This record gives sequence, C-alpha cells and structure tokens, in this order.
Amino acid sequence: MRFGICPLSVIPVRSQANHQSELLSQLLFGEMVEVVDTKGKQWLKVRGLMDNHFGWIQSNQLQEIDEKSSKKLTTDFAFALDLSQSIRGNNHHFQIPIGARLPQFDGLRFSLFGQNYEYSGQAVSPQELKRNVFELLPKIARKFLNIPEMKGGRTPFGLDTSALIQHIFGFIGVNLPRTADLQIEFGKNVDFVEQVQEGDLAYFQNRKGKVTHVGMILSGEQIIHSFGRVRIDRLDHYGIFDEQTKKYSHKLRLVKRNLPLKPEEEVSQIPNEEVTVLDQKILFES
Repeated sequence: MRFGICPLSVIPVRSQANHQSELLSQLLFGEMVEVVDTKGKQWLKVRGLMDNHFGWIQSNQLQEIDEKSSKKLTTDFAFALDLSQSIRGNNHHFQIPIGARLPQFDGLRFSLFGQNYEYSGQAVSPQELKRNVFELLPKIARKFLNIPEMKGGRTPFGLDTSALIQHIFGFIGVNLPRTADLQIEFGKNVDFVEQVQEGDLAYFQNRKGKVTHVGMILSGEQIIHSFGRVRIDRLDHYGIFDEQTKKYSHKLRLVKRNLPLKPEEEVSQIPNEEVTVLDQKILFES
C-alpha cells in the first residue's frame, strides 16, 4: 500500500483525473491519504484516511510516506485553530488554513520530511478539546462565520455545509464522512424536543427526499450552517427560517447526536444500521 501526506496549504480533490472535473473536496496541510489508483504520471486516486473519501489529485502535489509514519501521524498531531496562519521553515514560509494538522507539534515547532517548521498561531489537540467539549464546540463553530459557501471547499476562502460540520467535529476527534448524506448515518436519533441539546446535528432534505444539507444546533433554537456563507439562522419543527427573505430555506429531515448526553461521558461516533425519519410534529414543537 502507498500512503501520502498533504505538504501544501491545500490540494484540490477532483471527481476525475483532469483539471476541468468537479471539485469534490480539498486536502489540508498535514492530512493523509492512501493511494488506490493512478492515471499516467500526473494523477493519483486517493482515499482520505480521516473520512474514507475518494477522489483524484495531482501526483506532484502529494508527499508520499510509509505506512508506519502514516499510522503514527494519524494520532500524534494538533489542529491549527487560526483561520489562516504562516508556518516557517528553514528558508521559506507559507499559509495554512484552520483545520490543518501539525504533526508531532510541541507547542511551537514540528518536523515534516526532515524540514523543521515553526507555528506561532493557536493550535489544539483533539484530546484537549474533549475535556471542555460543550463549552468549546459552539465557540469553534463561530470561528467559521461569514466564510463564503463553495461546493467542495474546506478552507476559510470557501467551504460547503458538510465540510463545516466535518471540521467542527473533527476538532474533538469525531471523524464524520465528507458529505451530508453519509454523515446522517452516524449518531443517535433525537426524537423529542426535551432531548435536543447544543451540538446536535440537524439534517435537511430536498424536494426529492434526498439529504443534501446539515447544520449544528446552537442554543436558543438557532442553527449554524453554510448557505451562501456560514451563518446562524432560526430553526423550528419545519426547518431553517431565513429572516431576510421571510421564507424557509431548508426542510428538516431529522436530528442526530454525535455527542454524549453528559459532559463526563466519552465522545463517540456511533453508526446506525438504519436511518429513520424524525416526526417533525414533535421536534421543536412548543
């Protein structure tokens, strides 16, 4: 097996092995993949080790690593918490985005491919965030406010709604899939208004009944999601209400929980064998 790590600020992940194909996602600095196929010398088909997401990237943008290193770096790292911050090498520097991974970070420095880097921005490990998950999760979510929506994007210069949720929960060690229709398969159903808590995920369906949108519930019957930009809107039993247009923008399908009921319980990710539709008359009904 072949493995690689993203050595750049960001790498585009495309649906096909050409530059004109759809942008499916993006790899951020420090994220790792398994190489599953090749096309010529220019393109690699990869699987994200974090989210099992497949796509094509340029071969000259990936730094290959051995399997032993890939296993070590999946656990020994910190997340960059600044929206954008420089890392400085021996004779160069470049920007990395929020959510980038700093391998074997000691609080100021880390090393990669024999190159030493300094990072002076905010950084945190998933283990640290788990200790105060209920206090910190909404604060982290608000860091993304007003980032423009961009399909396939995962950076402060553009991201989609499922990337927003994947980022927020990735910080606490809950590695959700890349798209909303797959994210909905994880967690426990929340069936009654009395059980809803900040940090629950609300999923929304299009006219054909397909899950296409997701957001994180905040206190006060609010939700943070990406729709044009990352924003906070009102949520009720029907869906997301846009105060500007005075219309509902998304129809609620169901609410799931990937966090514990109590802070002292361990954060976990629980896949469901079957996904059921929530009774919309119960949820958020006063």
